[in-house]
Parts: sequence; structure tokens; C-alpha cells
Amino acid sequence: MRRRVVLILGLMTIGLWPHAVLAQGKYPDRPVRLVVPFPPGGETDLVGRLWALAAAAHLGGTIVVENKAGAGGAIGSTEAARAKPDGYTLLSGQTTTHVINPIAMAKPPYDALRDFVPIGVISTTPTTILVNPSVPASNLRELAALAKANPGKYSFGSAGSGTITNLTGELFKIQAGGLNIQHVPYKGGGPAIQDVIAGHIPMATLILSSTLLSHHRSGKLRILAVNSDERVRAAPDIPTAIESGIDGMRVQVFNAIFAPAGIPNEVLEALHQATVKAKREAVLRDGLEKAGAELVADSSPQKAARYIREEIARWTPIVKASGFKIE
Repeated sequence: MRRRVVLILGLMTIGLWPHAVLAQGKYPDRPVRLVVPFPPGGETDLVGRLWALAAAAHLGGTIVVENKAGAGGAIGSTEAARAKPDGYTLLSGQTTTHVINPIAMAKPPYDALRDFVPIGVISTTPTTILVNPSVPASNLRELAALAKANPGKYSFGSAGSGTITNLTGELFKIQAGGLNIQHVPYKGGGPAIQDVIAGHIPMATLILSSTLLSHHRSGKLRILAVNSDERVRAAPDIPTAIESGIDGMRVQVFNAIFAPAGIPNEVLEALHQATVKAKREAVLRDGLEKAGAELVADSSPQKAARYIREEIARWTPIVKASGFKIE
């Protein structure tokens, strides 16, 4: 009997050992890696870097941003999902990675709900419809009329096949009356922006960012509309698509920080508290506003998970009705 008791106690000690070590150790004791599943220069990259900058001091460690682009954010997201759930690999995810991919991909390489735990939603941002200055259209009505008069002549760039920006372009084609516009996918918003400016493509449907606003104000490109219910505070001169008569163009993107499922509760709480404090920092608040993003001040892991489930439920019938699929 004594031997059995000792054996049971020994097994219990082994089972509790990792948690005991974690409780005694300090998190983080080495740099935290934040995976951004899109190239540098896009809105997801910007939000991730702003969060990392603001949260690092409150977390008491270093956060290193690493861009892992490709497959509409699926490559970087898959890598993060398969990482050890110890809080040292995080993901800067958004609507494409956690809503559109799960709905539109035939065989998603990760489960957006089961493989991740959200630390919190950081911001929401509308997508845009923009053109090269040489395109003779000053608003969406004129752009739609131009495309209808020249079927097959125009193309639109996006941040990649299967992204929310790709879906934005497809919705515009449908809502504007069935336009014949060819999709040109890029590996992120940054390369698409450069090709619009260079005149290699006439238009693009991208997430609003400080980079886009800077080029808009300098005249290098022209943002015709933001796809939100109201004009954004950072650019009150840019009308909404609804104002331009395209009523169905409501495409808002959320950005959130995720950890792999299975992360210890105390580590999740440390990241959540660092995020709460980061949202009070001017570097994050001002940076988001300049980019045309709206800060989501109140977002716990539980609220974020509920919000993402609601977004999946909202977008599922829209994506299915549009016939939008990711091969």
C-alpha cells in the first residue's frame, strides 16, 4: 500500500511539474515572436508592429516581428497554429486569416477557432477602392460606368487570392451590376500599391492604411471610396461606397493578436494585460488613427472569441452567395 501511495504521489508530481516551473518562472524570459502572415507595408503588418511596440514594455520583454507571407495569410497562420503554445510565438491575424479562409477554403490547413486563442481584437479598418490617377473616374459611379463601357479592359489588384481584399473586389463587381474586371493577386498590399502607382494595374481593392493615405494625399493614387458605414476620421474627404450608390459595399476588417491553443492561462492573462495597457499608449492609438483604423478599446480573450464567431456567421452566407472560393 505504501509503495502505491508513493507511486501515485510521484506521478502527480510529474504531471504538475511543468505548471510548477511555469508558475515559478518569469514570462517572458526570452524574445516573443509575432508572426505577420503578410508582407511588410500592409495594414496587418502596421497594426502588428504598433501593438508589438506598445505592448513590449508592459510585457517586460522584447517582441520581434517576423513576416511570413503567402497563400492569403495561410502560410504564416499555419506556422503559428503549429507552434509550441508557450506564449513565445504569436500571430497578428485578421478577417482574412480567421473568417474568410475558414469559409472559402476547401481544406483549410488550420482551424481558426480550435487552433488559436485570441488575446484581443486591436482594431477595425475598412477596405478601399483606389485607382491610378490616369484612370478617368473621380468616384465609384464613374468607375463602374467606365468598366461597363470597356468590358475586360480593366483589372484590379488585391493583397492576394482568397484575402478579404480579393473578396472586396468581387463584391464590387457584383454590387456595381456585374462588371467584367480581371483580378490580379499580389503577395500583400504593399506590392499592389506600388504597381498601382507605377501604372501596371489601373485599380486595387486594399485595406485602408497610413501608406495608402500618404499616397492619396500626394496624388500618387486616388482612393475613390472606403467600404464602411461612415467616413473615417483620418480621411473625412473620402466618401463611403454607400454614398457613391454602391449600397452593398460594407467590408470592415478586424486585426487581432492570437496565440496557439493550449497556452497557459497565466501567460494568456499576461499578454491580455499588456494589450490593455498598450491600447492606452499614444504610439498605438495615434498610429491606428493615422492609418484610418478604429481602436477597439474593450476586447478580452472571451469577447474577441465571441466576436470572431459572429463574424464567421455573418460572412458565411455572403461568401457562399458570391460563389467566392479559395482553391
